[in-house]
Amino acid sequence: MTIRFAHLSDIHFGGENKDAVAAAADHINNGDFDLTIVSGDLTRFAEAQEFAAAVEWLSAVKGPQLITPGNHDAPYLAVFQRVFTPFRRFEKMVGPARAQTHLGGGFAVRGVNTARGAQPRMNWSKGQIAAGQVREAADWFRSVAPECFRILVCHHPLIEMIGGPMTAKVWGGEAAARAFAEARVDLVLSGHIHAPFAWPYPYGDGKTYAVGAGTLSVRERGVPPGFNVVEIEGAAIRVAALGWGGSKFEPYRTWSLDRRDLS
Repeated sequence: MTIRFAHLSDIHFGGENKDAVAAAADHINNGDFDLTIVSGDLTRFAEAQEFAAAVEWLSAVKGPQLITPGNHDAPYLAVFQRVFTPFRRFEKMVGPARAQTHLGGGFAVRGVNTARGAQPRMNWSKGQIAAGQVREAADWFRSVAPECFRILVCHHPLIEMIGGPMTAKVWGGEAAARAFAEARVDLVLSGHIHAPFAWPYPYGDGKTYAVGAGTLSVRERGVPPGFNVVEIEGAAIRVAALGWGGSKFEPYRTWSLDRRDLS
């Protein structure tokens, strides 16, 4: 049995690459995916019209979806809302912000919100994950069937992308990465960097992998707009980062990862 996921991030409606976003919906609708995952930053400034455009696009994408917020999904311009009710608009128009889950079909997925509307440092766009969030997620993964493929979704990479074009600087990120490896999570999917990557965490058995998706916005950072296709078949995990060439998506980078032995 093959399990297929579409992993998108940083679409930034209000500043999206319109052609690439439309083509991504077509690709997903024709791709027989088991789940579409969006790891945050649906919008540019979390304005109502941006969320409306995001919801319209999501409603046109077939199949189940799991969407976790990013830092751009808290209002940038409405400071009071950003501080006191940062994800009210996201929750009203998209879904739960604190955590999201999908279980079935041989896989278990949990979204965790690493974005904050405000925090005690100048750059509030950086990530943060609390010990309680980590415990809840790890306990949830331990409760599912051992044979389930486990995916954790968050916006910010818990550990910095090697050679990445920007940083996430997640408070609590390293401890979270270690805890998720010990809970035998298979993939930790993220965005924020606007560049795709895949590499193993240096914890546990070395078979928990960080996988980042690029962007479908006009805010490119040396990488074409794109998204990831993730396939699990037997002991193999295949990740293809697709890049938009102006008329179609083509493989930009690919990775083949070894799934941990379940025997």
